[in-house]
Amino acid sequence: MSKTIFITGTSTGFGKLTTITLANAGHTVIAGMRGVNGKNEAVAKELSALPNMEVVEIDITNDESVKAAFGHTLTKYGHIDVLVNNAAVSGFGLLEAYSLDQIRQMFEVNFYGTLRTIFAVLPGMRAAKSGLIINITTGASGHTLPFMIPYFASKFGVESITEGLQDELAQYNIENVSIQPGVYPTEMNNGSKAGVHADKPKIIAEYGDEAAQKFNAMGTALFSKMAEFNMDPQTIADGILHLVEMEKGSRPLRYPLDAVAQGTDQEFIDARAAIKAKWLSKYNN
Repeated sequence: MSKTIFITGTSTGFGKLTTITLANAGHTVIAGMRGVNGKNEAVAKELSALPNMEVVEIDITNDESVKAAFGHTLTKYGHIDVLVNNAAVSGFGLLEAYSLDQIRQMFEVNFYGTLRTIFAVLPGMRAAKSGLIINITTGASGHTLPFMIPYFASKFGVESITEGLQDELAQYNIENVSIQPGVYPTEMNNGSKAGVHADKPKIIAEYGDEAAQKFNAMGTALFSKMAEFNMDPQTIADGILHLVEMEKGSRPLRYPLDAVAQGTDQEFIDARAAIKAKWLSKYNN
């Protein structure tokens, strides 16, 4: 059955591919992006030419912009069946070399932006007693790496939202899924899309060559694995389509799509769930 789906961050990468994939599968897609009449005008026109498609202006860091975009969508279509929170920014650098303003900027997009869109869809989904919220996070959902601490912190915050909401919304039959994509050759990772990076050069200099060498080694390893495993961003779009079309009530809480992990991400998720179940049993006895 065709669903009405709102996707954020659709001008590039996973968001654009997912928009095209879902529309071509017959779903009604509302593609949210910034700069519809500015920097992203060309891609907005490209997507608007597809069937089952509407492009809307949205800045997920702005309360009024989110309110306007979802208000328009609900007025026109009457409901939103699926929300895909894809819009995000990445960033690299030593934690100490980040200003708090830079970290706030990252959280404004990755964490608070996700909350804004979730708050926008929940009243309608609760009234319908039906809905699906898909949040794209990162990695295996429970560990971090050096030189990306603010980014991972913001994404793990979204993991917490997803997991907690699954219980809070159970009575309304609203499912929540996080996708852990690993590293893919998208604009976020190839440097063509601006990130929110460490901005204190004096601190960076004080850490010296050792930190720079560790950072470069980590980057080299990630990008070599990306090439070795031929990481195709279409995998994420296809995964989202699969989740959308799964039978209601059968969707997993976490859905890793990372060939490089070679199954260890699912092992981690399973182990974490088992330990949580033991922990809960101690408190609920």
